[in-house]
Amino acid sequence: MRSSVFLLGVLGLSLAIRAPTPRRYVCLRAFTAPVIDGRLDDPAWAAAEWTSDFVDIEGDLRPAPPLRTRVKLLWDDDWLYIAAELEEPHVWGTLTDRDAVIYHDADFEVFIDPDGDTHDYYELEINALGTVWDLFLVKPYRDGGPAIDAWDMAGLRSAVRVDGTVNDPGDTDRAWTVELAMPWAVLEEAAPGGRPPRSGDTWRINFSRVEWDVQGRADGSGYAKVIDPASGRPLPEHNWVWSPQGVIDMHRPELWGMVQFSDVAAGRGQPVFVPPADEDVRNALREVYHAERDYERRTGRFTTDAAALGLSRERLARLPGLAIVLTPSGWQARADGGRIGTTWYIRDDGLITTKR
Repeated sequence: MRSSVFLLGVLGLSLAIRAPTPRRYVCLRAFTAPVIDGRLDDPAWAAAEWTSDFVDIEGDLRPAPPLRTRVKLLWDDDWLYIAAELEEPHVWGTLTDRDAVIYHDADFEVFIDPDGDTHDYYELEINALGTVWDLFLVKPYRDGGPAIDAWDMAGLRSAVRVDGTVNDPGDTDRAWTVELAMPWAVLEEAAPGGRPPRSGDTWRINFSRVEWDVQGRADGSGYAKVIDPASGRPLPEHNWVWSPQGVIDMHRPELWGMVQFSDVAAGRGQPVFVPPADEDVRNALREVYHAERDYERRTGRFTTDAAALGLSRERLARLPGLAIVLTPSGWQARADGGRIGTTWYIRDDGLITTKR
């Protein structure tokens, strides 16, 4: 897996790790809207390509998942369509109340940051019973959040189909599939220009699957999580994702995959993904952000000295005119780059903005 150097502060430690290169996907137009019934047999889905198979959230640091997970996407003027297939010999679920913490069950998750600034993004989780938890995050948890659990994606359509039986340890299941239709009327609220995407636009999106080790109950009444005899608690969950994060934390939107929208109809060809022109500038600014966080952990303060942050020459070369100033809340950095005449800013809570 190709990767690029990205400085991450994790658990109070400085880790100059190789962040996995974000996965890429070109989302084609649906020539006809799929029926949202959990079955992935619509002609539109047959013409759409699968993503690459999910990997462990830490990427190459961990073995490949033993069960296959993959996704397809389509769009039209009103909806973003998502189809997921989760191979699973033991389909189970317990949570039935909307906005319960769904990842306590095995689940499928969607994360969407339309403008790629790491703020104001969407999360949706669904289990094999079709129970949904949707929430809106003002900022990542590392920057103070908050997560707005009371937020609902108005107009969301969702469905699950199980190839097997739910909560029956007496048989072996094959998979469960998910279909989602997310309305642009909601997603556009956090999108550039407050509008749906246009052909050529790229959004930051990722998908996750939480998997628990389970075993059938002795009385045949369902499944129970496998308990670690040392701790008396369930074994840790597995986190499998489309675009690996490099760390066990889905709430790093800068590491999510890149979905580019195309007006080409599914089945009429597969356009080549065109990398956004400004992505190098964004990545360089994020290295400033992570370096400042790491510096503050070590020293108890922020700094205006780029050299003290240990930024790579490569990154500094992509941030001409870099200037860091201290603010009442922390710091802000500005630099020129990307589009001609554009000034870029990043502040202590990670928000990236531009000015022309």
